[in-house]
Amino acid sequence: MAAGVLLFVGVNLACLAVSGNLVSGARSFSIDYKNNCFLKDEKPFRYISGSIHYSRIPRYYWKDRLVKMYMTGLNAIQVYVPWNFHEATQGVHNFTGDRDLEHFLDLANQTGLLVILRPGPYICAEWEMGGLPAWLLQKPNIILRSADTDYLQAVSNWLAVLLPKMKPWLYVNGGNIITVQVENEYGSYYACDYNYMRHLRTLFRFLLGEDTVLFTTDGNTDKEMTCGALEGLYATVDFGTDTNITEAFKRQRRFEPRGPLVNSEFYTGWLDHWGDPHAVVNAQKVSRVLGEMLTMGANVNMYMFEGGTNFGYWNGADHDTRFRSVVTSYDYDAPLSEAGDPTEKLLAIRDVIKQFREIPSGPMPPATPKFAYGFVTLKKVGDISSLLNTLSPLGPVKCHHPLTFEEIKQYYGYMLYRTTLPRDLSEPTPLISPLNGVHDRAYVSVNGVFQGLLQRDTVLVMNVTGRQGDTVDILVENMGRVNFGSKINDNKGILSNLILGKDVLTDWMIYPLDLDGAITRGWPHSDSHKSFPGHQKQPSVGPVFYMGTLQPNGLARDTFLKLNEWTKGQVWINGMNLGRYWPARGPQQTLYIPGPLLSTTLPNNITVLELEGAPAHLRALFMDRPQFSATAEKS
Repeated sequence: MAAGVLLFVGVNLACLAVSGNLVSGARSFSIDYKNNCFLKDEKPFRYISGSIHYSRIPRYYWKDRLVKMYMTGLNAIQVYVPWNFHEATQGVHNFTGDRDLEHFLDLANQTGLLVILRPGPYICAEWEMGGLPAWLLQKPNIILRSADTDYLQAVSNWLAVLLPKMKPWLYVNGGNIITVQVENEYGSYYACDYNYMRHLRTLFRFLLGEDTVLFTTDGNTDKEMTCGALEGLYATVDFGTDTNITEAFKRQRRFEPRGPLVNSEFYTGWLDHWGDPHAVVNAQKVSRVLGEMLTMGANVNMYMFEGGTNFGYWNGADHDTRFRSVVTSYDYDAPLSEAGDPTEKLLAIRDVIKQFREIPSGPMPPATPKFAYGFVTLKKVGDISSLLNTLSPLGPVKCHHPLTFEEIKQYYGYMLYRTTLPRDLSEPTPLISPLNGVHDRAYVSVNGVFQGLLQRDTVLVMNVTGRQGDTVDILVENMGRVNFGSKINDNKGILSNLILGKDVLTDWMIYPLDLDGAITRGWPHSDSHKSFPGHQKQPSVGPVFYMGTLQPNGLARDTFLKLNEWTKGQVWINGMNLGRYWPARGPQQTLYIPGPLLSTTLPNNITVLELEGAPAHLRALFMDRPQFSATAEKS
């Protein structure tokens, strides 16, 4: 063991030997700087925690996942609060159903788990726009995550709603929240605005009380720690299995000379982007490094312990050299799988924890039952252009130039831009996005015939033919806003003029598409007695809806949907948006379907929006296990 490690061990074992006299009935949680540890009820305390995102797990499975975490030996969980999940429309707050954060905290409390709360306002988390609501972008020059007055006002309004809800859940008030993070990995952001962080510190103190343990988390570099740390907020680090632990904690010590060692995000796995190999992290490495940190007396939170799923449109994206969208699955190669199943990694972690604290007796709850329902054949409903009366009930917005999603206040999903060809194009003529203004992917049809696509950063030109006056429909897909780095001001739609040959396309009719609203209300199955426009069994190319039903046979079990040879699109079951599929791009090949979503007695309605081209067989396969294509080992 390195000398540096021995130094840390000595300090923290001293902490573990301290005892204090608890005032009868009082609850407290604090930092003991003298003995380099946390104190819970005046006694030395160390947490072994795991990250879980209630926003990525259906409410009916929250308890199952929490019990499995408790039975692994964790004494705490770490929880992000995505602002945009609760305030998708400015001023309208939703804390019901799958958004019932207080119910989640209560379940954790009943289970015996303390909570490390990460309320943002920015969270990253590979979540859409890092948890910031897209309506912030209606202020075109807003500087996010800074002391910009428009941004600070919105943040202050939000925290004035959220934090008073959290205050009764603080440990000192009888709840289970022991520490609260301010912002998230702020040192990784270009702004480095200490006035912003001071404003947050003041807000958190005012709304939660002076005694609440507030902390920051930053990456393991001097620059990140310098810009992310602030006096009065306890500075912690994050790192994975490929890091020299002693050096990492020495860096924390430079910013926090005394107090507990904390790794706030110890990476048990990693995320996937479309088109990249599936990431895995070796279970033996995870358990070895976890053991080394615990031997040093450190507090550790494992990120993720269960990842869950980016249902709907909630996946984020990265933009380092180019735009890369995060896949629907947030399995993360975590100790609990996307479906909440214990893995070999979980058992290895439990074996490590056993060496440091007594873990609950009794069996680990089993994996949820899975079922392979087999094949379902779908039928065509119609292409999007022929269904606008249903999908865009408010009709189009007319404008000389294209408008963004944010300008039309449709923040997620899809919009259709319609104009006409300004002249005859008998020869293929380039349609160009000269300023890389298609965010993120555009499907182009002329008179209902699909002609190709434009894609942010990678496909800026395609060819078009047609006659003057022909209808040009461009369906634009928001593939998820950037969640990390300097490009989080990520507007969607057509952001700049498109040029066709030598003409600038103008006079647009822009249709905001409420696909989720129509499908939640029962469409297209409620209209299936009607003859849909273009209704036929044969597939088409371009953006087309398909429908089918899954007969449950009395079983409602978790299952995985594979759309083999389908190209790219979105799937809904019984009105719930399961997320995006893109099997040809991979690595994700299946979509997770939670069993309680299915009916045991009624036909289960399947709706598929295929954006490019469906296979001739039009079949969907329901399997009893997930599938990813090639994997890449992450150290």
